[in-house]
Amino acid sequence: MEQNLKGTTMMETQLQDDHLNLVLPNDQGTLQVFPGVHPAQKTATTLYYQGSDLLGIDQVADAAVVTRSLVILPLADTEPAYISGMLSALATKAGLKFADPKLTVPKNQQKPAQAYIAALLPVLTLLGAAFAPKAKKKPAKAQHRWQKAVAAVAFTTDFAGTQATIYWQKRNEMRLVAGAHMLPEPKLNADGSLGFSARFAQQLRQEHQAAFNQDFVTTADIILKSTNEVGLFLYFGNTNSWLQFKDANGKTLDDWTIVK
Repeated sequence: MEQNLKGTTMMETQLQDDHLNLVLPNDQGTLQVFPGVHPAQKTATTLYYQGSDLLGIDQVADAAVVTRSLVILPLADTEPAYISGMLSALATKAGLKFADPKLTVPKNQQKPAQAYIAALLPVLTLLGAAFAPKAKKKPAKAQHRWQKAVAAVAFTTDFAGTQATIYWQKRNEMRLVAGAHMLPEPKLNADGSLGFSARFAQQLRQEHQAAFNQDFVTTADIILKSTNEVGLFLYFGNTNSWLQFKDANGKTLDDWTIVK
């Protein structure tokens, strides 16, 4: 079965019985997509993938896990080994781990190979085979658990010139002891506007405006719902307050309550 399609990139797509055949634009050769492992050959550059993860160039350590092979067949005047070598260097620079043929590209062949790869990369990207660093997994957000023992501990902070004593007295209740010194004004954005954290902090302060004076010193105990709210109220956030609140021995609120 064969089907011809032409898109705005002027790339011709031919669906064969056992693979997809892409005739690259601007006389750049052909790219073939095979399911599973397709044998490497000297007349082509073969990329082996498991999903979007590159496993090898012209060779693969574990053929059983390969889900598709991308076979690049450049024109006669383009040496496949040089394409393999340049793609290998590109993948190494991106920090990808793969079976590497470790091919060296002569200096006089590097520019033509780079030009070919520059035209090829958009097609590889469309196929989910971009040569880009893997996104780093974000670390899981730390979890903290209130316990009765922590309710009696006085935590203090002097971050950004503030001074305060805080008790985490109930699961959803933190007490800011009277006499706390607040940061008078927040830092503004480059355009002179208030950031989201500063706007939320201003709202908190408005709700408790009867409990602090014009010198931004609290005159009564204030109950807030979380460590984040206390940090916003005191110094408009911009730091990890779990690490800023410390007991008399320097042990942080994070040390006291983090779930490991």
